[in-house]
Amino acid sequence: MLDCYDIAEKLRLTSKLMELHDGNEFKIKSLAGAAFRLSKMHLAPEDFTEEKVAQQEGIGKSIAKTIVEIAHAGTSKELDKLLGETPAGVVEMLSIKGIGPKKVKQLWKELVVESPGDLLYACYENRLVDLKGFGQKTQESIKQSIEFMQVASGKAHYATVEELADGFVEELKELQYVSNISLTGDIYRKNETLSSIDILIASDEVFEQEFKSPLPINLIFVTEEEFYYELVKTSSASEHLTKIKFDSLTDKNFLSEEDVYKALNQSYFIPEWRDGLFDEEIQKKYPTHLIEEKDLKGILHNHSTYSDGANTLEEMATYCKELGYEYFGIADHSKSATYANGLKEDRIVTQHKEIDELNKKLAPFKILKGTECDILYDGSLDYSNEVLSAFDYIVASIHQHFKMDEEKATARLIKAIENPYTTILGHPTGRLLLGRPGYPINHKKVIDACAANNVIMELNAHPYRLDIDWRWIPYCVEKGVKISINPDAHEKKGFHDMHFGTCVARKGLLTKDYCFNALGLAEIESYLKNA
Repeated sequence: MLDCYDIAEKLRLTSKLMELHDGNEFKIKSLAGAAFRLSKMHLAPEDFTEEKVAQQEGIGKSIAKTIVEIAHAGTSKELDKLLGETPAGVVEMLSIKGIGPKKVKQLWKELVVESPGDLLYACYENRLVDLKGFGQKTQESIKQSIEFMQVASGKAHYATVEELADGFVEELKELQYVSNISLTGDIYRKNETLSSIDILIASDEVFEQEFKSPLPINLIFVTEEEFYYELVKTSSASEHLTKIKFDSLTDKNFLSEEDVYKALNQSYFIPEWRDGLFDEEIQKKYPTHLIEEKDLKGILHNHSTYSDGANTLEEMATYCKELGYEYFGIADHSKSATYANGLKEDRIVTQHKEIDELNKKLAPFKILKGTECDILYDGSLDYSNEVLSAFDYIVASIHQHFKMDEEKATARLIKAIENPYTTILGHPTGRLLLGRPGYPINHKKVIDACAANNVIMELNAHPYRLDIDWRWIPYCVEKGVKISINPDAHEKKGFHDMHFGTCVARKGLLTKDYCFNALGLAEIESYLKNA
């Protein structure tokens, strides 16, 4: 049998769901009031009868009946009905600090946001700023609340702690009794999400250090002589240690990580490769020329104030040029993305005229005319072929109707890939790390379709997406499918997410030769002209 507090939580949820679905206002207030009073009570199991509960202050006969039902069954028919009418992610959104049921309903119905992960990403895309009753401050507050919820669950995105962790290492380096130090564990491998920050320290003293961090800090102390032995050990997944036969080492005194691998008669595995997915034979195919940030010549998936971006087209392009890129691809949303102010045909004409003027002003830097075109439920694209032909390139992406089985999702993507105007397949699974799983797809069939139709696969560099998953990059390369690393930037600072895309691209063994936007402007233009 549930206690008073747990029953009160069920009542509170019932009242919120009723408000979400425009239920009777008097009953909503009565349920919320009863939940508050009940949470302060301490009733014995024998007191949970309709007669005794109805005698409590502020609780009438009708609600008493519901309380007794919940106490004995763990739920109520009314609550079950409401839950059945509401996506599970929307129910989760009701627990986000700072937004009540009315705002949750607005987000759900107007922005097609159906989970805290969806909402967090919508905040990063600035979709709440112009929504009635919200604004910049509310958007920032919601973003912080969701991030706090994620950290409280014991996980954080790599991007949120990378700079912080590097700062901890620099701080510890200054201690006189620290002779060597390095990040290790998941963060050293640049894994997408983390549950701790591990730091390996060579020191004659074991000490404690206070850090302000969203994740636990694990300080691992070793001797100077065993530092690199322990660095390889603690930075590797168990599967990797097994593959390299790490336990066969008898000596623990090494001068570098490379020396550890030499002693094992193994090729060197950079930290990013120590998850245990790749063996030495695969690794030998990619010994050099792994992609680096400096190799990237342009960015092809960005948004401006024409759709849901925070900066104007000129501001975005100018900043891209200042960062040293040769070209900037604008890919504002297509018309079906009404929640993102998607462009109808007349606004495309206006945007293209502005691009022509800006290209005269910014030359030899160039803005390429693209769109992030919605893949509709049947797999067709959001614009007619006549409209699509006006763009230099098309990023085709799914943004709505995520509830699909693998067969449907795969078929939907393949139909879009087979459209002759599709240039790049955007964030192919729609996942949001720590927010929502991607819809299930048959990766091999989708990648094979890209190969057959000369379509490029996107590695969306936003640290909450990192989609396509880096584990599928070797198969893309095997099939001759190039990868385009794009930040999906909705404001200028979003360009810096290219760093995180590059990190996971390296984990996936991506070389410069197979990175589409490692091509210079002339090469890109030639490719797009002849595609």
